[in-house]
Amino acid sequence: MAKCIMVQGTSSNAGKSVLVAALCRIYSRRGYKVAPFKSQNMSLNSHITKDNREIAIAQVLQAEAADIEPNAHMNPILLKPQGNFISQVIIQGKYVGDMNFYDYQHEFRETARKAIEESLNILKEEYDIIIIEGAGSPAEINMRKEDLANMEIAHIANADVLLVADIDKGGVFASIAGTFSLLDEEDNKRLKAVVINKFRGNIDILMPGVKKIEKIIDAPVLGVIPFDDNLKLPEEDSASLNEHKFDLNKEIIIGVIKLPRIANFTDIYPFEFEEDIGLKLIDLDEEIGDVDALIIPGTRDVFGDLEKLKKNGMDEKIKKLAKDIPIVGICGGYELLGEKIHFGSGDNAPTTAHGLNLLKVETFYKNDENAEKIVKQSCGTIMNPEMNSMFSSIENEEVKGYEIHEGISQLTGSQPLLKINDNDDSKSIEYNGAIENNIFGSYFHGIFHNYNFRNAFLNFLREKKGIKPKFEEDPYEAKKDYSIEKLAKIVEDNIDMEFIDNLIK
Repeated sequence: MAKCIMVQGTSSNAGKSVLVAALCRIYSRRGYKVAPFKSQNMSLNSHITKDNREIAIAQVLQAEAADIEPNAHMNPILLKPQGNFISQVIIQGKYVGDMNFYDYQHEFRETARKAIEESLNILKEEYDIIIIEGAGSPAEINMRKEDLANMEIAHIANADVLLVADIDKGGVFASIAGTFSLLDEEDNKRLKAVVINKFRGNIDILMPGVKKIEKIIDAPVLGVIPFDDNLKLPEEDSASLNEHKFDLNKEIIIGVIKLPRIANFTDIYPFEFEEDIGLKLIDLDEEIGDVDALIIPGTRDVFGDLEKLKKNGMDEKIKKLAKDIPIVGICGGYELLGEKIHFGSGDNAPTTAHGLNLLKVETFYKNDENAEKIVKQSCGTIMNPEMNSMFSSIENEEVKGYEIHEGISQLTGSQPLLKINDNDDSKSIEYNGAIENNIFGSYFHGIFHNYNFRNAFLNFLREKKGIKPKFEEDPYEAKKDYSIEKLAKIVEDNIDMEFIDNLIK
């Protein structure tokens, strides 16, 4: 039966996810079978497992750090905020419905708890060590009775807890002392040590405070992890996206429209590993500026974000640029590029919204609680539309991705981007995405993780600017793994690993 240890934080975005990833890599490298676990995650960044189940992207990264295949038991509860205190609820990778905060906390809690316990027990049977990630802060004393993410999980798993504190936010010692003081006696017994994260500067100046806080909380500070700007790892949520610094001192700049309900923005991260490519996040009230291409990412509220695009005049700015630069839409962004989006069918009076009309595509939604949500890994081949040179060099290239959407898009004039063969019937052919001149879109999340596809797109941009095209090995996977390795080494070099070893013996 596996030993469990838990990482909680003094706040959101304190560094829980990356510390769990580092520990997964460290203990995996030592020969243990290690698995990550996050009982309840609220995130709009999700991924589809091989068995077509949906989990948060953070647990996928942590599974990669542990060198194992991610599965839904690593994140048994995924909540995807819809707005107005309503979230999609996904249990062990399967969508079960939309719920408001009160109903989920009071009427669905026992169902969620049973799923959490079941998933944890399954992992315990298969692995030697389970490294559990908390959510937010355990010191939300107004919600302790409803807790399914922090101390309640530590008790269920019989796990000791490491507390991560983010010094970059300021008030680090107050946040540590406050967390210890607000927990009741039973919860406090679980807190064994503290890790201070994201430190910049001279550590000698910090040490008097470290020694004093250890006396106040009667627990050790295992170490101080320095901030490293060069680490490139996928972010979990929009809070971390807001703090992320993109390098704009590059030869080619790709603009990314920051939709209010942006989802799966990790689709853009492979570009960060390209030496000559910079990413520019653009709010709806900003000018787009001088960019070489524009990406409209996924969104959890296609209708609402379309209205906001139009209200801010961003729709006209995008259409104006479409004459000169490539415009790309992914999932919800793909639907926004089309002619019309139809919401509602059957007994519900349909509502039609006009899209950006850059692709001849119409999208249909069903206002039906039983309407099937498409959640699957997909694979297709590049088609080569006439009069388009962007992907002519990779015609019939295989492209992989994953789909998470409720709308169904139909081509009304644009050429299909990808041809998908149904594995159950080789004679059945379907299409995904559309392309017209330098405008294209697809439901494939992760489409730019395919190096040949990404490189064909980037070489198109390079050649337009008179820059020599590149043909080299994919920098993304190697550099991402390098970042995980570097993160693990930073943690090993800066915290007391022997203390943690003793906790999991």
